[in-house]
Amino acid sequence: MVVIQDLDMHVLECTPLSPSPQATVTTPLVLLLHGFPELSYSWRKVIQPIADAGYHVVAPDQRGYGLTKLRTALPSDRIRFTDDLSPFRMLNLVKDIICLVHTLGHTSVAAVVGHDFGSLVAGFCALIRPDLFKSVVMMSAPFPGPPSLQLDSPTNPTVAFMSRVADELAALNPPRKHYTQYFSTPDANADMCTPPSGLSAFLRTYYHVKSADMAHVTPYSLPSATAAVAVLPHYYIMPLHATMPQTIYASAPPDTDVSKHWLPDAELDVYVSEYSRTGFQGGLNWYRCLTDEQSLNTLQVFAGKKITVAAMFVAGSEDWGVYQSPGAAELMRDTLCEKMAQEDFVLVSRAGHWVQQEAPGAVVENLLRFLKKQLVP
Repeated sequence: MVVIQDLDMHVLECTPLSPSPQATVTTPLVLLLHGFPELSYSWRKVIQPIADAGYHVVAPDQRGYGLTKLRTALPSDRIRFTDDLSPFRMLNLVKDIICLVHTLGHTSVAAVVGHDFGSLVAGFCALIRPDLFKSVVMMSAPFPGPPSLQLDSPTNPTVAFMSRVADELAALNPPRKHYTQYFSTPDANADMCTPPSGLSAFLRTYYHVKSADMAHVTPYSLPSATAAVAVLPHYYIMPLHATMPQTIYASAPPDTDVSKHWLPDAELDVYVSEYSRTGFQGGLNWYRCLTDEQSLNTLQVFAGKKITVAAMFVAGSEDWGVYQSPGAAELMRDTLCEKMAQEDFVLVSRAGHWVQQEAPGAVVENLLRFLKKQLVP
């Protein structure tokens, strides 16, 4: 546990074999930031191999997740929907990571690596503080950049776009909704905490349907038109009146146990145990910030700013998350990241959304290749 301002932050940490206490802070630091619904534990298969290559590797349970908790809260307290969103805004999540770096005694980070929603945090870390974060790796969710400015209107253009998407999806036959819209509702946490088949079955199915084990159409880039996203799987574009458990149960094959080859029951039980204790609202509050105009407005100060440090993107070739936001992957690769080499846009074959768990060997290989390049003068 590490004290980070208002948090007792839980981290997993690994260093090269037998370093001296003084050597730890001079060993290059690599930070691993998880997504939703995940934990620091999601990096269990890659932490030690990266450390064995000579890095100080730290993976935190981020704000609202796992064993990390507010210092003023009782251990049994759950984060509520009605809580103030300001602690979960992106600038505060980035500040958490900056505070962690300083608490660990480091003055720079060799690479900040983020998966899923952690990809956004990692991207903003590199965008805002390139002096501190020397390189960035974004995984499974392309970094979309900061919200743009609309000089002739007070309305945030991102909010206006999401509203237009919601209207178009609701007008389809059958009507649909975006999962971010659902995750922002007061009912989402209870729906997922107490699903009809139990939490273990829900998480097993959720991890399965977004993995490469799920039979689906090979993902592909979508046009920019808003209603075009309706072709995405139902866990992204949901039936309008369905919960997430209802959605994934309806679209999952009868046997989801095939995912046990990369997520055995004992490892699934870690997620089940933590989320049964904490609920999902901490992570859902991150999604609420994606639909909250005030939260988005705080990031407009960075409109037009690009990532200037070395960057890499890694995702599974069977992951629709790469294309869920039309044009985002191409914008990240070709415009937002000034130093993303062609070979550093990596799609790992036969892997889905949970690429660091499904294909840890390929992820470690690519991370170490990328890190090695940063050491070359």
